[in-house]
Order: sequence, then C-alpha cells, then structure tokens
Amino acid sequence: MDQHFPIVDMGKLNTEERKSTMEKIKDACENWGFFELVNHGISIEMMDKVEKLTKDHYKKCMEQRFKEMVASKGLECVQSEINDLDWESTFFLRHLPSSNISEIPDLDDDYRKIMKEFALKLENLAEELLDLLCENLGLEKGYLKKVFYGSKGPNFGTKVSNYPPCPKPDLIKGLRAHTDAGGIILLFQDDKVSGLQLLKDDQWIDVPPMRHSIVINLGDQLEVITNGKYKSVMHRVIAQTDGARMSIASFYNPSDDAIISPAPTLLKENETSEIYPKFVFDDYMKLYMGLKFQAKEPRFEAMMKAMSSVEVGPVVSI
Repeated sequence: MDQHFPIVDMGKLNTEERKSTMEKIKDACENWGFFELVNHGISIEMMDKVEKLTKDHYKKCMEQRFKEMVASKGLECVQSEINDLDWESTFFLRHLPSSNISEIPDLDDDYRKIMKEFALKLENLAEELLDLLCENLGLEKGYLKKVFYGSKGPNFGTKVSNYPPCPKPDLIKGLRAHTDAGGIILLFQDDKVSGLQLLKDDQWIDVPPMRHSIVINLGDQLEVITNGKYKSVMHRVIAQTDGARMSIASFYNPSDDAIISPAPTLLKENETSEIYPKFVFDDYMKLYMGLKFQAKEPRFEAMMKAMSSVEVGPVVSI
C-alpha cells in the first residue's frame, strides 16, 4: 500500500494541473485526514521570522520555567510510563473573534507584530482551503465558512509549542494521541526535528518535517459536516532526546454558537437518518475538554443522546 505522505502544491491550482491537484486534496481528506501544503502563498521571509522569534522567545522566557517544572516533578529519572502529562511548553494566542495578542506577557513588540500578520495569512489560507473542500464535496462555495460563522464569526487561535529534548522519550509523550475537536488546523512545524505522527491503518506514520510547508489536518467538526466522508485522525507528538521541536498550530474553528450537523446534500438518498449528531459547537467543546485523549466516537454518541433528549415538540404560535 502506498504510504507516501500527501504533499499538495497549491501553486498548481492555477495551472492545467488543477484537476489532479484537487484530486490529491480529495484523496488526502478521505484517506489520511492530513496533507502538507507547499506554495501556499505565505512568504518564506515571514515564516523564517516567525520561527526565529518563536525560538528566541522560548529560550528567553520559557525554557527555564520548563526546566524547573521538570525538576520539581522529578521527570528526568522516571521509571514507568507517564500517561497524564505532555512534554511540551506552550502558550495560546487568540485571533478571532477578538485578539488577545497585546495581553500576552513577555512578548517582544516584533514578535507580537509578526504573529498578528502571520495569523491573518493563515486565516485567509484556512478560508481558501474550506472553499476547495466545498468544491471537492459538491457543496456550494462558502458553505463551510457559513456554517462555521454562527452569529459571532469563527473562533481562530494559535497554540505555540516547544518540545524540549526529553530524557525518557519511551516513557513520556510529547503530546498524547488525540483527534482535534475543531474545524481545520494549519501547522507550521520545525523542519529539523520530527515528532508528529498520525495513525493510519493501525500504524503510526511520521508527518515528514519539510521546510516552509504548512501541515493541514481536519478536526472532528469536518467529519460531522461531511457525515463521515472526511475523517479526523488520531495523531500524537513523540518526544525526542535531541533538539527542541517547534510547533505553531492554528485552529480555525466554528463560532461558539454555530450549529454543526451533516450537510443535507451529503446525506445519501436512501439514508433516513444521519450517522452524525447535530449540536452547538460550544457544547461539543465542553465535552471534549474532559475527553480529549480518548476516542472521538463516544463523544459523537454523547452528543447524539443529548440531541435526542432535547427533541423539540411542535411549536404552538399564539
């Protein structure tokens, strides 16, 4: 079986290779849940600056704190597997519906500025990708963006992570296996230190580090909206003994009050019921927070049950 990780050249979308490129995106969404984008329109200069300033910020502001946490928990010399901790040092930036970048302590002005600019580029890229998915799915252009919009517009934020060298990578995961709860995830990852893996056909496969690429993966919401045609996939980060790995993951998610359900046009003619539930995104997130590192199916079932228990009867209008 071909296990070559899908790499999509977005530059080809404006050439005679558009059809085969769209095919590649379709195959990646249906069979991988992940793909890697090159020629995505974000400049190399911007990406280099984001990487440099992220690594500088970690060294200056976070490395010492992480070392102290490791020392206080005695993690250098653990003897058995640790299942309730991730070997990562992170902070979160919120971009939409409102930004908190100016409130995050310790960030240099240069870093704040470039992260704002980078987020804007990623937001545009996410929306462009959602329309490409609509095209492949036979949904009207803008359908996914509209579903995500709710009444307040999408939630969009970035998790900036560093994975320092780990003395016991066999016993401590960088980030435990999980699927992402949200919509579409755009990841700018270190091109020197690998570590990200996805589960495909019961095997863990490396997501290859590739300079200046953006890794895309699909969250649980796209699985629901496509009624299972596209899948969110289990992935994890393996801690490494050498090198610190940088990862900047931006999550383009539905609005808190967005109503998520399978797209009517994707329900098969003979299907009387949807395989997936209908729910408010925020309700799903509340459930996910407690069950992140477990299989997604019970989450879908719980939403299905909640949905059936609040079935609204006929409305009497006076």
